[in-house]
Amino acid sequence: MDVVTLGEAMVLFVPTSVAPLRFAGTFEKTIGGAEANVAIALARLGHQVGWMSRLGNDEFGLYVRQYIRGEGVDTSRVFFDDQHPTAVFFKERQLGQDPKIYFYRKGSAASHMSPGDLDEAYLAQAKYLHLTGILPALSASCRALTYQVIELAKKRNVRIVFDPNIRLKLWSMEEARPVLMDIAAQCDIVLPGLEEGELLTGASDERQIGHILLQNGAKAVVVKLGERGAYYVTPEGGEYVAGYEVKQIVDTVGAGDGFAAGFLSGLLRGWGYREAVKLGNRVGSYALTVPGDVEGYPFWSQIDPAAQGKTVLR
Repeated sequence: MDVVTLGEAMVLFVPTSVAPLRFAGTFEKTIGGAEANVAIALARLGHQVGWMSRLGNDEFGLYVRQYIRGEGVDTSRVFFDDQHPTAVFFKERQLGQDPKIYFYRKGSAASHMSPGDLDEAYLAQAKYLHLTGILPALSASCRALTYQVIELAKKRNVRIVFDPNIRLKLWSMEEARPVLMDIAAQCDIVLPGLEEGELLTGASDERQIGHILLQNGAKAVVVKLGERGAYYVTPEGGEYVAGYEVKQIVDTVGAGDGFAAGFLSGLLRGWGYREAVKLGNRVGSYALTVPGDVEGYPFWSQIDPAAQGKTVLR
C-alpha cells in the first residue's frame, strides 16, 4: 500500500445550467470529498491507495463505494451504517466565479466514525497516511479518530501528510485553530493554502507561514499559492515552484486535492521536494478544467506519454 487516507465522501449534484439552485431543474450526479479525491487522483497516477470511511447503508452509499472502487481504490475498510445516511452536497454554478457549495452532511454516517473503526494492521502497510482538517471538524468522535490514527501511524513509522483544508461551515476558526495547529505539529508534511496558512498562523507571507509551521513541529511545509504555484520549505531552506497556466478555468474545487495527490506521487517515486511540488502543481491544474471534483484528474500516461500502455491500474 502506498497511501492510506480516511474521511467523508459525499454524493455531489451539479446543475446542468448556470443559475441559482432554485431555478435548476436537472443535475449531473458524481461524488466529492477531499480524501476520496486524493485517493482517486493517486490511483489514476498508478499508485496503490486505500480509503477508509463509513457510508450510509443506502443507495447513495452504494454509489459512492462503487464509484471509488471503480477508480482502483481499495475500499475494503469502508463500513456501511444502517442508522445514519450518506451525505450529499450541491454546487451552484456561477459565470466567471467559483461555484457556491451547499452541504447536507450533519448527522451523516461518516460523522459517526470513531477510533473503533481503525485497523492498525491495514494502516501499517502504507508508506504515507494522508489526512485533512475536515475529518476532526465532523464530530467529537471523528476528532478522537484523527488523533488515534496519527498515534498509530507514528507507532508504525508511516509518514503523515496533512492538508488543513479549513471548512468554517463545520466549525468556528476559534475552535479550529488550536486543533489544526496541534495536528500539524504531529505531522511530517503540512500542505496549507495561503489563506489557510494566514488563518492558522496569523502571518500573511508564505515564507513566514512556512517558518511558523516548521517551528510548530512539521518537518516540511508546502504553501499552495494558486496561479503563482507553491512555496516549499524544510529546515534546509525554501524555494518557489511555478504553477501551470490554465487557459480556461471552469471550477477550482478539487485543485488542492489534486495538488496533494501529485505531490505525494512525486515523493513515492523518490523525487525531491522541488520535482514533487512541480508534479503537484501540474496535477492540480487538471482539476481546474472541469465542473466536478475528480473528473479532471489525469492518468500517469497523460503526465508521461512514454508510459502509455504500461500503467497498471489497480
